[in-house]
Amino acid sequence: MNGSMVGKVCMVTGASSGIGKVTALELARMGATVVMVCRNQAKAEPVLAEIRQVTGNSAVELMLADMSSQASIRALASAFKQKHDRLHVLVNNAGAIMFERKLTVDGMESTFATNHLGGFLLTNLLLDELKAAAPARVVGVSSGAHPFGHIDFDDLQGERKWSVWRAYSDSKLANVLFTAELARRLAGRGVTANCLHPGIVRSNIVGNSPLVRGLIKLFGWIAVTPEQGAETSIYLASSPEVEGISGEYFIRKKVARMSREAADPAVARRLWEVSEKLTGLKQ
Repeated sequence: MNGSMVGKVCMVTGASSGIGKVTALELARMGATVVMVCRNQAKAEPVLAEIRQVTGNSAVELMLADMSSQASIRALASAFKQKHDRLHVLVNNAGAIMFERKLTVDGMESTFATNHLGGFLLTNLLLDELKAAAPARVVGVSSGAHPFGHIDFDDLQGERKWSVWRAYSDSKLANVLFTAELARRLAGRGVTANCLHPGIVRSNIVGNSPLVRGLIKLFGWIAVTPEQGAETSIYLASSPEVEGISGEYFIRKKVARMSREAADPAVARRLWEVSEKLTGLKQ
């Protein structure tokens, strides 16, 4: 362990595989207390043991949550607060691509619920712990797909119009909008918020779709490994170079231009208000 994150408590969602696993491992290697948030206990426990063994850091914990379920996220936040009174870094990494329109237990469209509402709710539930740990950071994993998205407030759940690509790109746009609005709301409170595009990562987020796996194979020459894809997440979570920087979108550890809609504060503010109602944070 290099010790640069000793004394820091970090939470990484979707930490059992892909860039989430690499992010958790590297933060543990830096000496942080790492809370791995995973959905499947049987899959996560061997990863937990691996990270502890590889890093020599025993302060790696596992907490279970389904990021598409609001009750599960609330239970996660409650469990975290019972063990920790501070959270220095929250990495909202969990995400999914759905190949058919499905509803969650809360009656929400699954892609939007998992990729946006889950991180939105968890972050808001842990705001007091983030503020108590200031300087603290929120890191959101978005995508280079976000410029293809559009927030249609009259059809957020894709009831009238839905496709795999539209649902995914819209949810990734929501990640950037959430980051920008969170940064504005936390200005001067010692908590920064930034998001990133990890690249086209060879990851199991694509599931078993023959179409997408075929595309990954076809374009494999531009796809990156999970280790490469996690570099910017780790950088935003730990580097002193980004201390105080907030509300930005990063690619390859550099500030990049976000789409015009992503940079629209009116859209971000409205999405925040709608998300508060959809998650029950405000009636």
